[in-house]
Amino acid sequence: MMKLKNFLYSAAAVLFAGFLSFGTVTVYGAYADPDAVIADHVSIGGVDVSGMTVEEATNLLNEKTSAFQDTTFVLTTGDKSMQVTGMDLGLSWGNPQVVEEAANVGKSGNLLTRFKDKKDLEKNGKSYDVIFTIDETEAAALLSANADMLGENAMSAGLSKTADGFVMTEGHQGVTVDVPASLKVIQDYITSQWDGNDATITLATEVTTPTGTSEDLSRVKDVLGSFHTDFSSSSAARCTNIERAASLINGSIVYPGEEFSVVATIGPTDAANGYELAGAYENGQTVEAYGGGVCQVSSTLYNAVLFSELQVTTRSPHSMLVSYVEPSRDAAIAVDSGKDFKFKNNTDAPIYIEGYTKDKQLYFTIYGEETRPANRSISYQSEVTSQSDRTYSFVPSADPIGTIVTTSSAHIGKNAELWKTVTVDGVEQSREKVNSSSYRGTPQTVVIGIASPDPTATSAVSAAIATGDAYTVYSTVAAYSGNAAAASRANNVLSERAETAQINGADAAAADAAAQAAVDAAAAAATPEQAAAEQAAAADAAAQAAAAAPVDQAEADAILVQ
Repeated sequence: MMKLKNFLYSAAAVLFAGFLSFGTVTVYGAYADPDAVIADHVSIGGVDVSGMTVEEATNLLNEKTSAFQDTTFVLTTGDKSMQVTGMDLGLSWGNPQVVEEAANVGKSGNLLTRFKDKKDLEKNGKSYDVIFTIDETEAAALLSANADMLGENAMSAGLSKTADGFVMTEGHQGVTVDVPASLKVIQDYITSQWDGNDATITLATEVTTPTGTSEDLSRVKDVLGSFHTDFSSSSAARCTNIERAASLINGSIVYPGEEFSVVATIGPTDAANGYELAGAYENGQTVEAYGGGVCQVSSTLYNAVLFSELQVTTRSPHSMLVSYVEPSRDAAIAVDSGKDFKFKNNTDAPIYIEGYTKDKQLYFTIYGEETRPANRSISYQSEVTSQSDRTYSFVPSADPIGTIVTTSSAHIGKNAELWKTVTVDGVEQSREKVNSSSYRGTPQTVVIGIASPDPTATSAVSAAIATGDAYTVYSTVAAYSGNAAAASRANNVLSERAETAQINGADAAAADAAAQAAVDAAAAAATPEQAAAEQAAAADAAAQAAAAAPVDQAEADAILVQ
């Protein structure tokens, strides 16, 4: 027995000497044997893994730690909270490599080190911690999706207009979840404070300040600009749309530097939002659409903005002229296509928009803080720079010659400019162009009767219709029917052509010649022979007037078809 003991000591001495000579003796292939087991007295996360292989210990710990996914966590932000589970946070075992570390206890180092480790295990055991972690991507998505429930939006001070003036309501600060900071709070709690039971975690938050305060809104007291338009001839549906859009804009507050969008404020223009089918422009045609008529709202507001001298950032003319404002004073919108009217508050104080309807009149008034001198005034002038002749589409019918029925009205193509004039004490200080607008023309559709016992008459009217020329058609109808209305229409055609020539820059003599030709033609349109002669003369007069105009004909044609 002693010999065996001395032998062990001797062997240990030899090995120790070898350690001094050659360094640590490493045990290679410690995990090559799948049956190698963890030493006794070793635990991980309070679970005894003594005698287990790495795989067995890993499987057991996976089973133990996965149960924590059902743990309930209450996430709070002051007086608001929500319950989630560990699974919702992506809770998982974060240091599985600890099993390899535990399996290596007592199996690395030289013989003396392993001997000492074994004695330490027998005396004190060895315990390793299990570290949990969260999936930051999953947890961030969870917090973001519930940010509104956990937070509270800041509310700006409110303002409303009454018959007695403005009424103000106080606002308050808001609270928002700071997602990145909250992820760190949750992870730190799970790592260092959590005992494995249900828990409450207070999230990180930020205080948000409202855009406007009562002090800011107290500056809203002066009328900056106003405008109104008439919609008394509108259909019931169009009236509904105008009233609805105006009500949605009414009460809007725009703070300094903010941009106001009509489309964002009144949309969507559908039945669910209170709009009805009414006439609207679409690709140069009049169609029935939900919200038809809301362009009158944006156009009326546009003019109030102009008089307020706010900064217009987005404005488009209609494809065709509208009747409720002068050319270049309109602002078309189309919710579906993205066409919008926008402006920015370029003043130092908030502005308040009042919009309402009364007796089929649409009103917009913009309130703010007036800083412009009292002796300064502004005005706007709409100027038509060129226009095209009225165009026609004639449709023959089996009605008697002399029958004339207009089935759709024309839109005259025009180019226009809007100018702003500033005066001080009545003396003009400046004049600048605000915008340029182009409006396409569309033909007037007219049904013309061609039936007659006289084949010559039918043939002549049919031939006139084939020319497409309005004066030729009306004067021929007048000649063969004696219809005074037809003669009057022929007169109007030439008068309009003379007016157009003058607008487009023809000299006064040429314009007067065209107008006189119109009068003479109407008086002469009594016989076919006279009508034919006067047709030629009037055509020549109109051609001369057009030739005198400094307007490129190709450009004029483009205006008609664009």
